[in-house]
Amino acid sequence: MAHGVVQVTSPSSSRWRRRTGEYETLAAAIEAAADGDVLSVSAGTYRENLVLDRAVTLRGADGPGTVRIAPASGVALTVRAAATVQDLLVECQDISAAALLVEGGAPELSGLRISTRSAVGLEVREGARPTVRRCTVDNPAGLGISVLDAAGGLFEECEVVAAGQTGIAVRGGATPRLERCRVHHTSAAGISATGENTVVEAVGCEVFEIRGTGVQISSRASAHFTDCQVHRTTGDGITLDTDAVLALSDCDIHDIPENAIDLRARSVLTLTRCTVRRFGRNGLSVWDPGTRADANSCEIHDSTGDYPAVWVSDGAVAILDACRVHDVPDALFVLDRGSRADVVDTDFAQIRNTAVSVSDGANVQLDDCRIREAATGAWFRDHGSGGTLAQVTIDDTATGVIVTKGADPTLERCTVTNPAESGIYVSAEGRGTFTACRVTGSRGYGFHIIDGCRSTLTRCRTERCARGGYEFAEPGPVTEECTSDRAATTDPAPVAGAPVQQATAAQSFGLLGGVPAQRPVAAEAEAPAPPSRASDDVLGDLDALVGLDSVKREVRTLIDLIAVGRRRQEAGLKAPSLRRHLVFTGSPGTGKTTVARLYGEILASLGVLERGHLVEVARVDLVGEHIGSTAIRTQEAFERARGGVLFIDEAYALAPEDSGRDFGREAIDTLVKLMEDHRDAVVVIVAGYTAEMDRFLASNPGVASRFSRTITFGDYTADELLRIVEAQVLEHEYRLGDDVGEALLKYFTAIPRGPGFGNGRAARQTFEAMVERHAGRLAQVAEPTHDELQLLYSEDLPELP
Repeated sequence: MAHGVVQVTSPSSSRWRRRTGEYETLAAAIEAAADGDVLSVSAGTYRENLVLDRAVTLRGADGPGTVRIAPASGVALTVRAAATVQDLLVECQDISAAALLVEGGAPELSGLRISTRSAVGLEVREGARPTVRRCTVDNPAGLGISVLDAAGGLFEECEVVAAGQTGIAVRGGATPRLERCRVHHTSAAGISATGENTVVEAVGCEVFEIRGTGVQISSRASAHFTDCQVHRTTGDGITLDTDAVLALSDCDIHDIPENAIDLRARSVLTLTRCTVRRFGRNGLSVWDPGTRADANSCEIHDSTGDYPAVWVSDGAVAILDACRVHDVPDALFVLDRGSRADVVDTDFAQIRNTAVSVSDGANVQLDDCRIREAATGAWFRDHGSGGTLAQVTIDDTATGVIVTKGADPTLERCTVTNPAESGIYVSAEGRGTFTACRVTGSRGYGFHIIDGCRSTLTRCRTERCARGGYEFAEPGPVTEECTSDRAATTDPAPVAGAPVQQATAAQSFGLLGGVPAQRPVAAEAEAPAPPSRASDDVLGDLDALVGLDSVKREVRTLIDLIAVGRRRQEAGLKAPSLRRHLVFTGSPGTGKTTVARLYGEILASLGVLERGHLVEVARVDLVGEHIGSTAIRTQEAFERARGGVLFIDEAYALAPEDSGRDFGREAIDTLVKLMEDHRDAVVVIVAGYTAEMDRFLASNPGVASRFSRTITFGDYTADELLRIVEAQVLEHEYRLGDDVGEALLKYFTAIPRGPGFGNGRAARQTFEAMVERHAGRLAQVAEPTHDELQLLYSEDLPELP
């Protein structure tokens, strides 16, 4: 039914008399019209399903927004010819259909407002090539715009103001061009392209306020975005997957909570003059063999999270040419065998942790690059990791270059200036070839090579290094034609060109180094050691603990071995070599900390430890904000525990499964070396859940070998939990009513025992809840009796959690 009149006119005077007329319905007017006619629609609502199959012009007679096409169901307007449609409001409430459907032809659509709750706002298919200008789509129930089936067309100054799914979805070999379009407030991707031969070209577009990924290219689709913005998404900014190809030129990707750009599965990305900023995870994340990212003259900066700006792993390749990466936690992480990063003429600056990290067999090539104001300039972490740094300058770092665990990079004509600790640091079987490299102004050493690492130094030079130009440990590196201006800045007179003297093994400090010698007693007011109790008294406290029978047996066996070993030694016999470090596994609240404290006291009573005190730490106490601070924190904790027990609770947190992005491993590496160098000074106990502790022990080849045995703390039984409550009752001068013991036993039998079950903690919390209920009950009694003030009843039991 029509609420207006449609006037059909023909621009040809010879046809005017035959076809000029007024019609009550749009369908009738279209039926009467011929190609080239103009249909002027008077203001009103037309509840018709229109099919425009002629090359006519359909427009509102009274201006934009005065004509409303709103059928009860089905497609509101279908266009199948080279028609022109202007300034209409199109509505649809059919969630199985499109509001406006373009099938074939090359129509022109302008000034349309599609406000609908349908499957699709505007769908273009079957090879159609429309020109769509200044149209808006508001469809909170489905897709905004869908282009498929080899269709294409030009979309100019269009806007998707809301979509319940993807804003603009392109598939099936479609090839649209988007110019100055805006897509926002969608509940899936802003723009998506999928399928072979699908190509999207976007110029001057903006994608923002997206509940999901901003732009998604996948399954052999390709796209080219120029001068576009993607920002304020809840997912990644841009993702490429499965042989996707994307070129970004002069684009700005910013304010992204996840990865700004993430590509995988043989996808290829080219960025030219792009900016990536304010991202929560990686600025550029590149995964899988055959995947490649090529960035030229780009800037990546101002991370809001704790992840590397550029992440390359699983055999992927990244190329950075004339780029700038700054104000991020870490700049470039390259992981896994086959992964590679080629970096040319690029600046890394204001890096909170590591500028370039290479691990797990990956490879990097840096040429003519500059690194400044970072904790670590470059870190080659492990066996098989390497590459070449050529003419790289590293300025104002804690450590310029670190090489560890069998890594073997090549550095040529590199310069490190003003490092706080060392210019070049090599340890833990690291290698490295250093040719014509220079370290200047180090507040520590120039080249610090420990653990007998067999590096090669040729024509290297150090100048103004506070602790000395070269510090080596036997057998030490191979050196040729290396020079230094002096041994250290404290020398009275520098000697230019003095040859390097290979030092004997010396005490080491800094990252992974030894602990400095203890200061004299006069210089440090150390708390006096508490008087140690007799071992029998401490063992009595151990036996008094509720349950833990297997734990008590393990500890007694270990104590017996230590005690007899000391007696054999005193008798002039050879004592068995025992490692006293332990692993405690089990659920929370099973007494691990208590047993660790008693173990330390027992060892002190036997004269094995000087003090026997307990220092309890967790990950937060050991892992610092940057690499160097982690080693320092771990050394400080170890030093506090000297003469006693260092108890590391939830030690598995130092080796998380996503350990490539984590620096807990540095704490483990430091701890292993300290345990070896000071094996008689501190007993280390690591504790945590059983499965997680297995992963922790496997995190470093030296970890498992440092611990003599694993002691498992089982969950408390219902009877044992009852005994803990009874002990609390006695300690706090309460009494249990006649039936309360049985009620508690039923309570602890029925209590849920999930991963968060607290064992002994649960028993104590139950007692505390009973005391609170008892107090609430007696608060209403004016003058309670002595028995009433003591007795706890079944009604005081809390509800089961």
